[in-house]
Amino acid sequence: MADIIYTYKNQVYGNITNKCDCACTFCIRQGQDKIGEADNLWHKVNPTIEDIKKAIDDFDFTGYDEFVFCGYGEPTCELENLLEAARYIKEKSGIKIRLNTNGLGNLYNKRNIVPELAEVIDSVSISLNAPDAKAYQEITRPQFDDAFKDMLEFAKECNKVIDKTALSVVDVLSKEDIEKSQKIADDLGIYLRVRKFGS
Repeated sequence: MADIIYTYKNQVYGNITNKCDCACTFCIRQGQDKIGEADNLWHKVNPTIEDIKKAIDDFDFTGYDEFVFCGYGEPTCELENLLEAARYIKEKSGIKIRLNTNGLGNLYNKRNIVPELAEVIDSVSISLNAPDAKAYQEITRPQFDDAFKDMLEFAKECNKVIDKTALSVVDVLSKEDIEKSQKIADDLGIYLRVRKFGS
């Protein structure tokens, strides 16, 4: 069975699904089976909520101040498990919870999921990936048409109700595209994080 919880650079992560509604050109999972202290992040079958809770029970959270839902899939593609697992972690440890997401959860779930996320998520990082819709479609390769505007709308909704909302790009982008991405973030009043490739 693949790792549900793994650590990387002194942070703890939850790998609750391998489902993803994007096929990003730079995605780390295309070139390797694991990251950090994980043995394997590819689930043969996506874990049940019981599997996830057992992994939580078996993990020692001592010394960690944040749990990040981020693995080899998009967490909002397993929304109910994400929400229940987040509630369970809060009940057990009181640790802060961050969601790393592609920002297409509303499209995938066909409703506004942000109010539900806001009940259990303390911070959210949304992958901007590109400074315009055309480049976004080419880089992110989502299963939805015209997903860029929906991702930005998701970010705006998160920023209203989740205190720590950020957009992110990977440093494989050109300096010019990073500057354009910064302007988008500034216009939305949302912090932009430039991530190093592979982190």
